[in-house]
Amino acid sequence: MGLLGLWLALALALPCLTTAQTTRGINVLFVSDESNPVAEKALDVALNYVRRTASTGIQFDSFQRVIANTSDARTLLEALCEKYDNSLKTEKPPDLVLDFTQTGVTSETVKSFTHALALPTVSASYGQEDDLRQWRFLADDQMKYLVQVSPPADMIPEVIRSIVLAWNISNAGILFDDSFVMDHKYKSLLQNVPTRHLIAAVEDVRNVKRQLTRLRELDIVNFFVLGRLATLKNVLDAANANKYFGRKFAWFAITQDKGQLKCSASNATILFLKPEPDPTSRERLEKLRTDFSLTTEPEIASAFYFDLALRSFLSIKQMMDKGQWKKLNYVSCEEYQEDKPMVRRDLELRRALREVQEPPSYAPMMLEEHNGHSYMEASMRLEKVTVVNGQSVSAEVEGSWKLGLDSPLSVKDASSIANLTAASVYRIVTVLQKPFVMETRDKSGAVKYEGYCIDLLDEIRKIIVFEYEIYVAPDNKFGNMDEKGQWDGMIKELMEKRADIGLGSLAVMAERENVIDFTVPYYDLVGISILMKKPETPTSLFKFLTVLEREVWLCILAAYFFTSFLMWVFDRWSPYSYQNNREKYKDDEEKREFNLKECLWFCMTSLTPQGGGEAPKNLSGRLVAATWWLFGFIIIASYTANLAAFLTVSRLDTPVESLDDLSKQYKIQYAPYNGSAAMTYFQRMADIETRFYEIWKDMSLNDSLSEVERAKLAVWDYPVGDKYTKMWQAMLDAKMPNNLEEAVARVRLSEGTSEGFAYLGDATDIRYLSLTNCDLQMVGEEFSRKPYAIAVQQGSPLKDQFNNAILQLLNKRKLEKLKERWWSTNPEIKKCDKQDDQQDGISIQNIGGVFIVIFVGIGLACVTLAFEYYWYKYKRNPRVTDLAGQRGGKAPRQQHLAVIGRGASDDLSATAKLDAAALGALGQAYNYRRNGNQLPGVNQAWQH
Repeated sequence: MGLLGLWLALALALPCLTTAQTTRGINVLFVSDESNPVAEKALDVALNYVRRTASTGIQFDSFQRVIANTSDARTLLEALCEKYDNSLKTEKPPDLVLDFTQTGVTSETVKSFTHALALPTVSASYGQEDDLRQWRFLADDQMKYLVQVSPPADMIPEVIRSIVLAWNISNAGILFDDSFVMDHKYKSLLQNVPTRHLIAAVEDVRNVKRQLTRLRELDIVNFFVLGRLATLKNVLDAANANKYFGRKFAWFAITQDKGQLKCSASNATILFLKPEPDPTSRERLEKLRTDFSLTTEPEIASAFYFDLALRSFLSIKQMMDKGQWKKLNYVSCEEYQEDKPMVRRDLELRRALREVQEPPSYAPMMLEEHNGHSYMEASMRLEKVTVVNGQSVSAEVEGSWKLGLDSPLSVKDASSIANLTAASVYRIVTVLQKPFVMETRDKSGAVKYEGYCIDLLDEIRKIIVFEYEIYVAPDNKFGNMDEKGQWDGMIKELMEKRADIGLGSLAVMAERENVIDFTVPYYDLVGISILMKKPETPTSLFKFLTVLEREVWLCILAAYFFTSFLMWVFDRWSPYSYQNNREKYKDDEEKREFNLKECLWFCMTSLTPQGGGEAPKNLSGRLVAATWWLFGFIIIASYTANLAAFLTVSRLDTPVESLDDLSKQYKIQYAPYNGSAAMTYFQRMADIETRFYEIWKDMSLNDSLSEVERAKLAVWDYPVGDKYTKMWQAMLDAKMPNNLEEAVARVRLSEGTSEGFAYLGDATDIRYLSLTNCDLQMVGEEFSRKPYAIAVQQGSPLKDQFNNAILQLLNKRKLEKLKERWWSTNPEIKKCDKQDDQQDGISIQNIGGVFIVIFVGIGLACVTLAFEYYWYKYKRNPRVTDLAGQRGGKAPRQQHLAVIGRGASDDLSATAKLDAAALGALGQAYNYRRNGNQLPGVNQAWQH
């Protein structure tokens, strides 16, 4: 049993021994750029490490190098094929192609070469998956042996994206030197980030100040500098000379070097990022530095290339040892046929790289399934460096960042470095439009802006902390697209990233949403309306006199005097009148003697509802009175009816009340101003009608249709209509105003509502104009209604932030208060007189003359009263003297009575208000009675 067991053990050990004896060395083809000496020196250290470290078990049968020193792809390809074909002739084809080219033609040439010949390759080229054009569309089997790992200099710039997103930076100037390759970063570094940025190589020391000045002229205040420590010092010194330090500026210095940041700034605080090795790898890194001379700077790059080369060698060695390395079929460059591409099956080079257990010398390798996502997961230390008078006073560690795509920034205390970043300043483009945005000047003459939108912006700032710089669009337009698809106004400023926010009464439109983003609406639906001059109804205080012509008034006056005179004549000569037949009417209560004064009064009062009073007693006088009553009734009725009609006619002059009314008339010209949204609306509506007409015409004239189908399309009238086509032509004929001010001026020049000019524009403009101008009015209902919203760049994160803020303001009813302030309680709003329309009564301007007549009548009455008082006191009332004193005895009794009789007849209020006629009769009766005479009718008065 012992001999048998020994034989079996020998038999089992023999295959292993045979395998160990037949294990061959590795064949490697190394390719690199002449401009990448760090990679070549790191490879030499790796080879030295393999030779001196027997535990790796790595041997090389063939190691060939190709150092590219040209940008000519053909020359490089010929050099690669020469080395490759020679290896095939010597039966030592490459098991591994180690590609340390960086980018550009050399990198793409090597990738094309390895892809075509299906050579297992580990590449350290720059770029993400889409940047590797020759390896962009690899099959799953090809992804297993064509492996790319991004070097640290390719991943470090990604910290800029993390910083911009973390602190919401709106602009960035990115400068770099030749220690970084940024060709592929121009489009991808800040892709889909709403940050205006510029990426440029650092110019030489003499021109860097001018370069910074150009960036500042582009309103860039956040500067990122990537490069060696010497490059950082040059740029920061130039910034200090330009006085680009302070609260308005932010500086980020990023390097691959180890060491302290130095510059000659007088007073500056800079955020400095530099790499640091993983704590678990520091001992190994120090050993490599001292024992194997891994001292090439930058250290992180040397360690990366060393680790990647060693890990690649070990992966091939392990696959061979485990029997996973299959014999590869090779084809020479001359025998390669493009239509028969070579593909290796189940060559798991990527998995073998992940399974290597060799400890990292700087940081762990992150190897993903797809190219462009594998890298060294090193850390960058974030320091806050304070420089005073050219000396670094302090360098406080504030956080860290790990290399990676979209890797977050880790900060110890965000508030401690919040003030180190430039304030979030957004550039806002606007259009001047009352009352949304208005330009004013303060006491110092500086330009300021106010209005509804400015108040809205200030309310949003209470929720989202930021600062802003506002400017008016160069053409003061909201933005329209021309026939070539080019935009102008605010939209162009946002598209070209010269502005971050578009603020104003900007309507949400489908074509605008294709190129920019809108927030939720902050203003209700607003349409197009009509602005016209308010009709001026002519007024007159004596308008009631204009109802009848002057000749009619003269005839009425003549009839009045003639009738009054005729009535006086008839009453005087008729034997049946009161004054000629007093005895007959002595018991009648109506005793009126129609003298000339009474006749005038009777005819005047007969024209009023009060009536003329007591009528004449004689028949002839009554016929005259009846005739005058009939005449007065007709005149008064005619006057009343015509007065009402006369005051109503002027108020019925409303020729235009809607857009349809405007389109059906030809006396009033109408148009929006050139380049406005209203102009675009009418132009497009006209174009749509034209297209519909062409479609209908083509259908009706289509010869391929049958007679029945063609007959169904044959109509006398066009079925759709051409309303907007005619209106658009009328607008072109009217010559559109260039701006709102010109349009309003043309409206004001209109002679009335039935002729002149009508402006069509945004209802908000027209409503505000009608509120602040008493001579303008808004006509008709709104049409083509759209909401107003704030515009941002496409893909901007500001959209979500502003949406949240506006919704909060809506819930708090803040927007309603803003509307009330600028539309209801705005001090610019004028209190205009009410228009004399059909709903209101007759204005005082038209009926005020009646009051003047009253005042004139009262004035004349007062003057008459004064005249009567004067006449009675000084002209008709003689003084009573003592006649007895003059004659030396008593005055005769009859003289006293005569005086009393005359005084009583003149003044009705004297002697206890007795009737003047009765008092006169009393005096006469006394004289007659004293003389013994009898006078008819006197005895009764005397007895009374």
